Amino acid sequence: MCVLTAVSLVLAPSTAKAQALTVLPVNIFLSPGQNATSLAVTNSGQSETAVQIRAYAWNENDGSDQLVDTDEVLLSPPLAKIPMGGTQVVRIILRHPAKRQEMTYRILIDQIPPPGEPGVVHLVLRLSIPIFAMPPSRCNADVNFHIDRDAGQFYLVATNGGTLHEAIRDMELTMNDDRKLKLDALTLSYILPGATRRWRIIVPDSEPLQFDSLRLKAHMNAGTIDRQVSFVAVR
Repeated sequence: MCVLTAVSLVLAPSTAKAQALTVLPVNIFLSPGQNATSLAVTNSGQSETAVQIRAYAWNENDGSDQLVDTDEVLLSPPLAKIPMGGTQVVRIILRHPAKRQEMTYRILIDQIPPPGEPGVVHLVLRLSIPIFAMPPSRCNADVNFHIDRDAGQFYLVATNGGTLHEAIRDMELTMNDDRKLKLDALTLSYILPGATRRWRIIVPDSEPLQFDSLRLKAHMNAGTIDRQVSFVAVR
């Protein structure tokens, strides 16, 4: 379940309001040959709310997410008003099935601001829901890791040479002397087919890194990993 809440900033306690949306499912998986599904958006706030729903092709470029306009995913309705406590079902249709590798998209659900009120600043929500569409042929992720250095910073780099996305979480880097290093990373990161993603290694100023490899522990869709990761490049 995905629940995001925004509370209005107010100048007087008597004008406090809250907005909240719940979306199910939070990840959409389309099986081979499947071209239609749906999601439900529930308004658990204290008043009616309006939302705009859009679909984008989702890629990763230079380690960051890239959303590109697409007509491959049709959404109905693209706009909706949801009463307090009400639920809007959104129909999702994929115009063309995936062929050789998994296709990835994202649906953005943007809350439309209500009319202005004196003394109230409304914070609106944006929800981002991933879509993974499977091809008819068998596909697998093939993720390799290395340590890189760029402009004086060290990075953990993951490259997915496979045809299926991988999800990685709970990453932990350890030096040979058992000192742990922090990563500038989200709780959960996706590595899309053919993509490269990197995370900055946070190194204390008092502890300069001198190493040939680090030990990486993490949880992935394919299971738990515990492996040495080598330093392979200097720029």
